[in-house]
Amino acid sequence: MSTAFTLAPSSTTLWRAATRSLSGFALLAAGAVAGTAVQAAPGAATAPASAASAAAPAVLDLGSKVPDLAAVKEGLFPEDMCEELIKNGFKCMGFKPATTFSLSAVAFALGSAVLPDSLKQQLDVFAEVLKAKRGAAQKIRIVGHADSSGNEAGNLQLSQRRAEEVKRYLVNKGADAGMLEVTGVGSKDLLRPEAPTAAENRRVTLGR
Repeated sequence: MSTAFTLAPSSTTLWRAATRSLSGFALLAAGAVAGTAVQAAPGAATAPASAASAAAPAVLDLGSKVPDLAAVKEGLFPEDMCEELIKNGFKCMGFKPATTFSLSAVAFALGSAVLPDSLKQQLDVFAEVLKAKRGAAQKIRIVGHADSSGNEAGNLQLSQRRAEEVKRYLVNKGADAGMLEVTGVGSKDLLRPEAPTAAENRRVTLGR
C-alpha cells in the first residue's frame, strides 16, 4: 500500500518537529508501517474515518518469533498512530485495520493448556503493550484453538482453557482484565487444514 505525503512549502519546520517528536518513529516509516496517510495540516483536531479502518483485520502468524514492541502496539492499536500525528499538527487521513496475531509455532503440548516458555516470551511483549493501555475502551480478543485430535466437545473445552490461561498470564503481567475477552473455537479454524493434527493448530490468536 502506497503512502502519500503532501507538504506545503512553508511547513518544513513543522515536518522536522513532528519527526523528532515521534519517539523513534520517523514519520515516513510510521506511515509505511501502519498504512497511515498523512497531510501537513497544522491545527488539525480530528481524524476522519476511512474505509481502510473499517476493513477486516489482517492476520499475522508470528511463528516462533518474539515480536517487536512497536509492531505489537501498531498492530493492536493502529488508531494511536493517528492520534500521535494529530498531536504534532498533522491530519490523519486513515489507518489500516488492527492486526490479529497468531501464535502458532510455540504450540501447546497435545491435550494441554500449560503455556510453553517460548509462548510466555511472546506474551511478555503483548503484556507490555496492554499494560500501557489499561482502562482503554478497546477490547482484545484471545481465541484458543485445538487440533483435530480427540472429540469435538473436548477440543472446545481445551481451546477455551488455553485462551483463559493466556488471559491469566497477561493479567498477572499487568494487563487490564476488563480489556480481554476470551473464547475457544476448538478445531473449527485450523491453521493447517491439510494437516489437522499438526502442532501449529494448537495455538492462540490475539486481536481486535
